[in-house]
Amino acid sequence: MKFTLKQTKKSKRVDFNRKIFYGQVLALIVPMALQNLINVGITGADVIMLGRVGEKVLSGASLANQVQFIMLLILMGITSGATVLTAQYWGKKDTKAIEKIMGMALLFGIGVAILFTLAALCIPQLLMQIFSHDPEVIAEGVKYLRIVGISYVLVSITQVYLYIVRSTERVLIATFVYLASFITNVTINAVLIFGLFGLPKMGVRGAAIGTLVARIVEITIVFFYAKFKNREVRVRIRYLFKLDPLLVRDFMKYSLPVVLNELMWGLGTSANAAIIGHLGSGAVAANSITQVVRQLAMVIAFGVSNAAAIMLGKTIGEKRTELAKKYGDEFLKISVILGFLGGLLVLAIRPFIAANMALGEEAQGYLTFMFYVMSYFALCQAINSTLVVGVFRSGGDTKFGLIIDVLSMWCCSILIGFLAAFVFKWSVPVVYVILLSDEVIKVPICLKRYFQYKWLHNVTREEIS
Repeated sequence: MKFTLKQTKKSKRVDFNRKIFYGQVLALIVPMALQNLINVGITGADVIMLGRVGEKVLSGASLANQVQFIMLLILMGITSGATVLTAQYWGKKDTKAIEKIMGMALLFGIGVAILFTLAALCIPQLLMQIFSHDPEVIAEGVKYLRIVGISYVLVSITQVYLYIVRSTERVLIATFVYLASFITNVTINAVLIFGLFGLPKMGVRGAAIGTLVARIVEITIVFFYAKFKNREVRVRIRYLFKLDPLLVRDFMKYSLPVVLNELMWGLGTSANAAIIGHLGSGAVAANSITQVVRQLAMVIAFGVSNAAAIMLGKTIGEKRTELAKKYGDEFLKISVILGFLGGLLVLAIRPFIAANMALGEEAQGYLTFMFYVMSYFALCQAINSTLVVGVFRSGGDTKFGLIIDVLSMWCCSILIGFLAAFVFKWSVPVVYVILLSDEVIKVPICLKRYFQYKWLHNVTREEIS
């Protein structure tokens, strides 16, 4: 089933079949939203279970995960940059180019993961001191890092592979992988954290072991799928070491800004966590819970941004630029609706979460306020992620995201938030509002960029075969 495009020089009229479009969108969004939901479930299981153990344990694991969070964002930059090229070469049906891109992405991804593994295993105490000054929180985080750090290389291989094959419209495999991971993680967490079936209570170490075993399950499934099921795009070991100069040049041109973008955004998010971490364990615990709820509210919206990147990238690779513009308009409308609904979900789930967390009175007060802030933050983030991660990157406009994130986060929300927390000594709620103001600032700038259509470029090469 194909889309039809009728265009004249005068009118540039596009025949757009809404029914077919939304059928394609749903086929992509539903599996990816399930993937996002499962990933939130994995994080949420840790938060809920550790939250019932105690505030210090929850805070330690939450802050320790900032290390993996930064690594994942670098990997996200590598894979997102790779998928800029992959989606458009998929539109050309050039699978050899895609296999070369996958080889480069795996090489870079594994290299990054090795560095983070060494850091987590060799200097966990130093890493935790970046995020907290509380000795108990640091001690719990160190326990967690020394086990979870072993899984980082496995994570890098799984993420690179699944993201690239997703750009070739193979989205169900990732859903299966993460579902198996979720079941494994939750089961082992429950047994080891609370000491079920006569086993000792391991607390934060139990959560770390559950995560490690889940990563082993993921890589095992990915290996068998890549080896025996995916005949269209194969993992060629030779492409990890024999790089195509033209594709390397394009990969660096379009991926490097994305890597820097994700890194600066991730470091900014970690800087927020570090600022909040020095405001007390109550603020840390409330923020860790709020972040999980935000992810839950955004599962479909993030699926939309990924679907936009795939569909627009493929359409641009097929040289149907006017149809790509129409797709962009539809994705923007979808993001506004889903962002609004996500904000309502945040408000609706607040009473249930507050009633089931073992938090002190101060932390409960922070939690209520943070949920209100997160309700409007979700709307803004839905719009921005669809445009920056989905639409702009699909057309090779990868530098814009880097510029807007550096300006809105580092020059505005983080800088002012730091001053508010440590110089002016303002209250936690005021600091929190400032730290989460970057997404609000970005909305009008991203919308202006979208309607200028400077993001729309075909980045494929005719000579790659």
